[in-house]
Amino acid sequence: MLELKGVSHAYGERKVLDNLHLQLTEKRIGIVGSNGCGKSTFARLLNGLLFPQQGEVLVDGLNPRQQGKAVRRKVGFVFQNPDNQIVFPVVEEDLAFGMKNLGLSKQVIRERTDAALARYDMQDLRQHPAHLLSGGQKQLLAISGVLVMEPEYIVFDEPTTLLDLRNKRRIAQAIADLDQTAIVVSHDLEFLQDFDRVLVFDHGQVVIDDLPHIALKEYVRMMS
Repeated sequence: MLELKGVSHAYGERKVLDNLHLQLTEKRIGIVGSNGCGKSTFARLLNGLLFPQQGEVLVDGLNPRQQGKAVRRKVGFVFQNPDNQIVFPVVEEDLAFGMKNLGLSKQVIRERTDAALARYDMQDLRQHPAHLLSGGQKQLLAISGVLVMEPEYIVFDEPTTLLDLRNKRRIAQAIADLDQTAIVVSHDLEFLQDFDRVLVFDHGQVVIDDLPHIALKEYVRMMS
């Protein structure tokens, strides 16, 4: 379970999160809200990319501030722009990077890499230059780079924003097929229709917390 207890965060004088109390237990949770409402800050708190200025975040009882390494093993993060996440020039090398840092054996690295490439029909791209992949392929590589680490939760920050319609659908399906819990920040409301829960952020607070068909309808009304 992901839990926030009295979490607040500000950038200078601008408070982006204000005394949040949340428990996240559902399999698919969508996060929506206008630009600057605190969504991305919230997402980054969940795996210790940021620490709250007030309150605490707990991941299965672990605090990222004190147990950051253990939390990052549990919570993967997929950035909006996969170029910010792809660090090695070749697809296979990029997938292996995190696993090597964990000290996994060559056999395990090979097995997990093979499985990740097969999952998205990318076997032929094993030796392909990572930064010459298409936008959709890059995002799938970024997701695969998280999956090989075998986290229990994955946070996605606007995973479809830079993609065309075909690749948006492909990434949406990839997320729907995950075994892990997924927390997805998105402006794509259609993408979130089948989720278990949607949180609507406004001025640093969760103003709507409900099933998608209710939360998204209220959000559209709120923004009109």
